[in-house]
Amino acid sequence: MNPRRICLIHTAPLMVQVFTPLCRDRLPDVKVTQIINESMIKDTIEAGHVRQPTIDALHTFAEASFKLGTELVMVTCSSIGPAVDLIQSRFKKPVLRVDEPMAEAAVARGTRIGVAATLRTTLEPTSALLLRKAQEAGKQVQLIECLCEGAFDAVIAGDTETHDALVSQAMVNKLADVDVIVLAQASMARVTERLPPGAITAPVLSSPALAMDYLKERLARLRPN
Repeated sequence: MNPRRICLIHTAPLMVQVFTPLCRDRLPDVKVTQIINESMIKDTIEAGHVRQPTIDALHTFAEASFKLGTELVMVTCSSIGPAVDLIQSRFKKPVLRVDEPMAEAAVARGTRIGVAATLRTTLEPTSALLLRKAQEAGKQVQLIECLCEGAFDAVIAGDTETHDALVSQAMVNKLADVDVIVLAQASMARVTERLPPGAITAPVLSSPALAMDYLKERLARLRPN
């Protein structure tokens, strides 16, 4: 039998470090291709929203992956989540958003949802996704948004310590009174391990592990190539 195959599409090299151990742990027998294209996130940040060239590029990457035998594609950048929504229906095979399982889990856990992000271009689509998931669940939620100023520039410069400190400080200052906290970017996941003990009482959700569990479940339901 041919090995199962998936593809992860990233917009930052850092994501390879985040997802490689998760793939090794949860999908040890699956062939994983990882594509990195930074131009999509750079264009989205510059424009303040997802533009058509990014949608077209994402479609091209997904189409090429499927032609090469990939059974499932997951896009790990929440900033370009709206582009994923737009191209999903063009393919018979799944194209998944990394943040969708996290959003569903957050809506299930509470009504006051804190949303932490280091980019407004991620904060806005994540909030929109949470509101959509709440509507689908027939639930009213209140979003408390927390933009962690300076953290994105720090992580892009390779200064993860400053990034983590800025994110932790912003969460402690702005999200003390919520039912659940969502970390809008996969790159923020490790911050949960670095929060001061007792500083945050609400559960903190990040997308990578939840997304990989969901991906594994979806792959198991697909008929092998």
